[in-house]
Amino acid sequence: MKDILDLHTHTIASGHAYNTLYEMAQAAADKGLAVYGCSEHAPSMPGTCHEFYFTNFKVLPRVIRGVPVLMGAELNILDFEGHVDLDEYYLKKIDYAVASLHTPCIDNNGSVADYTRAYLNVLENPYVNIIGHPDDSRLPADWTEVAKAAARNHKLLEVNNTSLNPLGARKGAKDNYKELLAACIRYGTSIIIDSDAHCEADVGNHSLAHAFLEEMHFPEELIVNTSLEKAAAFIPKLKQLLSENEAFRASAERNTAL
Repeated sequence: MKDILDLHTHTIASGHAYNTLYEMAQAAADKGLAVYGCSEHAPSMPGTCHEFYFTNFKVLPRVIRGVPVLMGAELNILDFEGHVDLDEYYLKKIDYAVASLHTPCIDNNGSVADYTRAYLNVLENPYVNIIGHPDDSRLPADWTEVAKAAARNHKLLEVNNTSLNPLGARKGAKDNYKELLAACIRYGTSIIIDSDAHCEADVGNHSLAHAFLEEMHFPEELIVNTSLEKAAAFIPKLKQLLSENEAFRASAERNTAL
């Protein structure tokens, strides 16, 4: 399976990552990605960038170091009602949004029902495209209900390579993904594989995720990383750029063919 996308990555702007945007884009080009996505942590994450960061993407070229670039955000789900930490003014300016639960940004004493409600509510947000790392036993949810709601709302669920790393902070990812992915197969819920890279060496590194998906016999047709068209069906800005921006489309198609 040729994996052409990585849309969950962080640069030094997130405060706890170690490379610049241009270094990360160069790594994406070196790995042969067709599209690279930068998704800095939104403002509620300690140490990250100010909300103004997300208003100025217009100054960036659409192709950096030979790879087409999408500029998004990893939103923090702030409460059990599914509120996030960028308002509509900013959400309209970014290319896509990953919405995630993080222990520093939400009440850690919630129940399965509470965290499930948070996911179900944020899945109703029209600006959210991807649910980031729905896999952490510290913030447990009913993964079957999450998969069902993602399918209903035409959203992507992420299989996060970093979560599957034994050195990672998130707990119980494999067991949680087993339940989640079984439900995805049942309900036809599409997924995206992402690295959650915080350094250039990890851009496009999906090796643990691929091994796990093979172990689960997860159907390739539900994985959007294999096709620009499949991904664009869930990321409207990607669809628009492929249609309207000649340099973006040509670079993406060239890199896909390599």
